[in-house]
Amino acid sequence: MEFIRGTHNLRAEHQGCVLTIGNFDGVHLGHQAVLQQVRAKAKALGVASAVMTFEPQPQELFQPEQAPARLTNWREKYLALRDQQLDRHIVIEFNKKFASQPAREFIEQTLVAKLGVKFLVVGDDFRFGFKREGDFKLLQEAGAQLGFEVIDTRSYRQQQQRVSSTAIRQALNDGDFDSAEAMLGRPFQMRGKVVHGRKNGRTIGFPTANIPLKRLKSPLHGVFAVKISLNRKAEGETYQAVANLGTRPTLNGDEVQLEVHLFDFSGNLYGQQVTVTPIAKLRAEQRFASLAQLKQQIEQDAARAKQLLARA
Repeated sequence: MEFIRGTHNLRAEHQGCVLTIGNFDGVHLGHQAVLQQVRAKAKALGVASAVMTFEPQPQELFQPEQAPARLTNWREKYLALRDQQLDRHIVIEFNKKFASQPAREFIEQTLVAKLGVKFLVVGDDFRFGFKREGDFKLLQEAGAQLGFEVIDTRSYRQQQQRVSSTAIRQALNDGDFDSAEAMLGRPFQMRGKVVHGRKNGRTIGFPTANIPLKRLKSPLHGVFAVKISLNRKAEGETYQAVANLGTRPTLNGDEVQLEVHLFDFSGNLYGQQVTVTPIAKLRAEQRFASLAQLKQQIEQDAARAKQLLARA
């Protein structure tokens, strides 16, 4: 799948496609049904299949407090979309300048002039352009004039599947990872690069791999039994672990961070890309009066995590 960052990187060879536009957060089974049909339609028309997403997601720019937690950061989303075997992924930097573009200008300059869209699939609630003036009706009218067809994503969803990003977020919040996996079509995972932290864990005998989440809000909070895969070798390595996802209140943290303590591991993970798969929620994050109490609780968390992971 070709990755195209910004419309300024669109070239003449990118003319002609079947396109779908949306957040596609999670790239769940409902999304996959849409993408499968986009791919099939593109093949029938003899053009490329393409998906357009925005970073940040529009609500994250205009209403960050009300924006939902992200199931996938931009890299995780790209990897999930790549698995759907589309030809192109176009990512638009969503900023106030782009949002102020007249809706008709976006249609004529981006969809028609640069992409040569032959067939467009969007949600019937899709809004775009200056003051959100563009809507599904405008797209249909413009398509009739400019030579492309527009349908809504519901026509391409598998109606028997009641799947949504909201339902997956709720399942994750409830610690119901089996339900989340059933709706995603794969285990829920978080990926990232291990970075240097404050190294507080070492002082109490629990060194952790610190992984920035690269998202405005996390869908998970608390302490979890997890599996962590290290991608430093072609065959990969997987370890059992206990993870904290939160602000670390005992240590006066202020940003949500993923910290993972690997069992039976020694080595240097800094700079390594890793994948964390939560298996079970152990408890909510809480503040302790001292590091000694925190250490005691982590010992209990680690013991319980090992038991749960052994059963899993």
